[in-house]
Amino acid sequence: MLRGIHVPLVTPFDSAGEVAVDAIEKLAHHVLDQGAAGLVALGTTGEVAALEPGERARVIEVCARICAERQALLTVGVTGNDTRSTARALRELPQGVGAALVTVPYFVRPGERGVVAHFEALADETPVPLVIYHIPYRTGQAVGAATLRRLGAHPMIAGVKYAVGGIDQDTVELLGELPDGFEVVGGDDAFVSPLLALGAVGGILASAHLETRSFVELVDAWHAGDVGRARALGHRLARLSAALFAEPNPTVIKGVLHAQGLIPTPDVRLPLVPASPAAVFNGL
Repeated sequence: MLRGIHVPLVTPFDSAGEVAVDAIEKLAHHVLDQGAAGLVALGTTGEVAALEPGERARVIEVCARICAERQALLTVGVTGNDTRSTARALRELPQGVGAALVTVPYFVRPGERGVVAHFEALADETPVPLVIYHIPYRTGQAVGAATLRRLGAHPMIAGVKYAVGGIDQDTVELLGELPDGFEVVGGDDAFVSPLLALGAVGGILASAHLETRSFVELVDAWHAGDVGRARALGHRLARLSAALFAEPNPTVIKGVLHAQGLIPTPDVRLPLVPASPAAVFNGL
């Protein structure tokens, strides 16, 4: 289900500061044309926290239509740090959504027992498969390999977007013994190549807005056992990712996409501020 590259789309804004729906459509077709397996709407890269409810609905609507036309997976970000409101958001997802990317509860630090109870409750109610978003340097909550394996045994939990800031012993343990039907996708762009080498099936990568085809080739090379090709691609794309994350995401990516004519402005919403010209130049 999660194999390949899934692009967490930025939300382009026009010169009046409104969501540029036409640009979302153009960008979605662009990355799918280059081999992306799916789109992720309303992720952190999409500045979801800065969007009004009506704007979020329009983003999902256009992405769902395009994914239906292209037979691609649409995953929608669902973020919350309490179980009841997160479950309600899952129940309200519209038709056309294929999966939900659900962040480990942030800030409250419920402990691993709380994380298990949270996701098991959501999995019992959700209309679509869940992908756990494990990013402890943002949530403040560690989740070990044993806990992820336990959650992965639930039939409605399809996988985990794994973004722990590197490759550690827990990473090795998790990928060494996965429940049937539970998949790992990389979420730290610079570390996706070694994660694929260990057995991840793909990535949800902001950097894949650019050179989408190369990221797709990276996944295919590791799956085919073409180690030489995979290593070379992985090193080059890691350098690209480092440049694109030199300033807060998605500011550099938006600056580069605007310079390439793919979105109408490089604008972001406060508290983000646009990337510096130097950072954009380095990302081109």
